[in-house]
Amino acid sequence: MDIQATIKALEKNRYTVSFFSSSKEATDYLNEHLDQRIIGFGDSDTMAHMKFYETLSAHNTVYDPQQSKDNDEFLEIAAKCLTTEIYLTSVNAIAQTGEMVNIDGTGNRIAGSLFGHQKVYFILGTNKIEPDLERAVWRARNIAAPKNAKRFQLATPCAIKGDHCYDCSSPDRICNALTIHLKKMNDVDDVEIILIDEELGF
Repeated sequence: MDIQATIKALEKNRYTVSFFSSSKEATDYLNEHLDQRIIGFGDSDTMAHMKFYETLSAHNTVYDPQQSKDNDEFLEIAAKCLTTEIYLTSVNAIAQTGEMVNIDGTGNRIAGSLFGHQKVYFILGTNKIEPDLERAVWRARNIAAPKNAKRFQLATPCAIKGDHCYDCSSPDRICNALTIHLKKMNDVDDVEIILIDEELGF
């Protein structure tokens, strides 16, 4: 894993990259830079682990679908997240060649990361770095997706066996869309990668 090569490749693809040695440093950085803003969240085990909702909602308006009580409320909050000033999420994998890969079941996380915001932040640990795009896609499908399916207690082969993607047809399948971020989207003023030298999320 070559962190510096990854950062250079991301910057070449028009992303801003901020590198931190710990999740606390990254949390403090975002908490300082985001104040009195309207923020939308995409589902992220990394962000939940770092307690971003608790920290940022103290002085920002934060919409987080994971705080919903039922599916109707989830969809209502997820829709609000699509038009916030700021959007925070993670990715399932990142290639040293500068591409990022995300898998989504409902589509709100991918949609929010592509359009509708002044600024988008991707928060991730260095454990998600893969040598190339092919391996990044493999990681998203065979490591991240099964662990996320298990986290949500879904009835999919990957959640039950926990080993790899079975390309199933289960109604609970979460691999319904796969997005490859090749370059920064034109309509978003800034996309910042918060890269943390820790093992975080899936």
